[in-house]
Amino acid sequence: MAKIRENYGFVLCIENKDCEDLEKRKIYQALPDEEAEKEGYIRVIDESGEDYLYPQSYFIPVQLPLEAQEALQLSE
Repeated sequence: MAKIRENYGFVLCIENKDCEDLEKRKIYQALPDEEAEKEGYIRVIDESGEDYLYPQSYFIPVQLPLEAQEALQLSE
C-alpha cells in the first residue's frame, strides 16, 4: 500500500472494523500527524465531527478535483 503523506487531504474508507464512527466507501478529511504516521495511524475527521486516529490500512488516499475538495472541507 502506498504510504499516506502529510498533505493528503482526503481518504476513502475501505475498512471500519470496530469503528462506529466510520462508514465504508465514504470519503473523509485527513489531517497531518507525523507522529501517528510513524506508528501506522492516520488522523481523520470521522462521523462525530472530531478528529481521531485510525489504522492507515483502513483508508486509501484519493485525489479530488478542487471543487470537490472545497465542498468536502470542514469549515474551521
